[in-house]
Amino acid sequence: MRTPVVAANWKMNKDLSEAKSLVSALLADYKKANTEVYIAPPFVFLNEVQQHIKESGIQLAAQNMNAAASGAHTGEISSSMLKSVGASTVILGHSERRDIYGETDAQINEKVKTALAADMQVIFCFGEQLEERKASTHFEVVKSQLASGLAGVDADAYASIVLAYEPVWAIGTGETASPEQAQEMHAFIREYLRKEVSVEVADQTRILYGGSVKPANAADLFSRPDIDGGLIGGASLQADDFLAIVNAAS
Repeated sequence: MRTPVVAANWKMNKDLSEAKSLVSALLADYKKANTEVYIAPPFVFLNEVQQHIKESGIQLAAQNMNAAASGAHTGEISSSMLKSVGASTVILGHSERRDIYGETDAQINEKVKTALAADMQVIFCFGEQLEERKASTHFEVVKSQLASGLAGVDADAYASIVLAYEPVWAIGTGETASPEQAQEMHAFIREYLRKEVSVEVADQTRILYGGSVKPANAADLFSRPDIDGGLIGGASLQADDFLAIVNAAS
C-alpha cells in the first residue's frame, strides 16, 4: 500500500507575515492522517516555517537547489544549506524551472543525483506542453523526460523519489487533465517503471498529479488507482483549500 503524498508548492508568493499566518491557519485545523504532507515555501522562509511545523508531522521541502555542493554560485542554494534548516525534500524539474529558466533534462539529472547523494528525497516533476498533447506525443515526451532526468539512478534510489506528473497546459491555468486523462498517464508511467527499472519500484513509487488540483476535483483524481496524491500550487496558498485536498487524499 503506497502512502499518499500532498505537497504545497507556494512558488514565489507570500511575505514573511503572510507565510506565518498561512502556517498558523494550517496547523489550527491539521489532523495527522495516513498522508505525507509537505510545505515548500520560498527559500527565505524555510527556517521560519520549519520552526512552526517541526512538531506537527508536516514536513519541509524546498522548491529547487543547485547541483554544486558549494562555491561561486551567486543566488543559489545547496543541498547542505537546505538540510541545515530542516528541508530534507526538494522539488526538482518543475515546469517553471524548465520553461522560464531553461533548465534541461541533463541539468535536472545532475541536481537529482546531488540530492540523492545528500540523502534527500526528490519530488521529480515532468510533463508535456499543450502542443505536445495536441500532437499526441505526450507519452513520448514523458518517457524522454523520465529517461533523461533520472538517468544513472539506481533502482534502490527510487525509494527516495516521488514522481510528479504535471501537464504544463494545466498548471495555473484553471484547466485540469480529466481524472481519466491523468490516470491514463499515471498508468503509463507505472508501466514505464515496471519495464525500465523493476516491478518492485513500479509498485512502490508514489506518482503525484500536479495541475490545478482543487478541493472540487481532488477526491476524484486521488481515487484513481495510480494517482498517489498531488503537487499543489495555487490551492496551497489558502489553508482551507489545501487542507480539503489533504483530507481528500487520506
